[in-house]
Amino acid sequence: MDTIDDIKNQNLPRHIAIIMDGNGRWAKQQGKLRVFGHENGVHTVRHTVEQCVKLGLEYLTLYTFSTENWKRPKMEVDTLMKLLVSSLKKELPTFQENNVRLNTIGDISSLPKRAYRELLEVMEKTGSNTGMTLTLALSYGAREELKNAVIQISTKVKNNIISPENIDETIINTHLYTHDLPDVDLLIRTSGEHRISNFLLWQIAYAELYFIDVFWPDFREHHLVEAIKNYQNRERRFGKTSEQLN
Repeated sequence: MDTIDDIKNQNLPRHIAIIMDGNGRWAKQQGKLRVFGHENGVHTVRHTVEQCVKLGLEYLTLYTFSTENWKRPKMEVDTLMKLLVSSLKKELPTFQENNVRLNTIGDISSLPKRAYRELLEVMEKTGSNTGMTLTLALSYGAREELKNAVIQISTKVKNNIISPENIDETIINTHLYTHDLPDVDLLIRTSGEHRISNFLLWQIAYAELYFIDVFWPDFREHHLVEAIKNYQNRERRFGKTSEQLN
């Protein structure tokens, strides 16, 4: 099996986003509760972050908890929030050692107070790191993000801060949660599901999509390598023809 060391340095994705799907179904296969899958999914996150750092990736964004996930059973939500707190505390030394800056997108004010405080603390402590930016999408929904952007822009138009005729992609980008991140180059979704699930709808307009029939706790280095190699073999035309690119 190929490893990160086997990936060509040319044509690397600058920004990878991952929908980490399948924790619950993986646990069910083991005859365990869903929370067992989430606990093992945390280990996969750690290894994936380490591999992306080794690769020299600039941006990694993980769909950690969606706005819709609040509808799940209370025990599962509570466990996920506790895992978030414990993982942030445990991984801070690793972030510092690997020069990783922690970032977040979403309505983090809706998180439990302890999780919110821990998140802000780790973000502050890693804020000056200049290596890979690791973004956790927490209490995130793309439709909510776009709605908030429309409200902000509309308010500025009403107050004569922005003229309607001047609204372009740049202005929209500056009002999104991801205003300081580049567009996604490669979107990976595990578990075999072929849908986006309200994740980064604006930012993946020209992303390459890669779906893999492996539950997140079983996602390994060679799966990441396969996804990146698949990306490197694709022709990204952005509306142009192959002849124009050449």
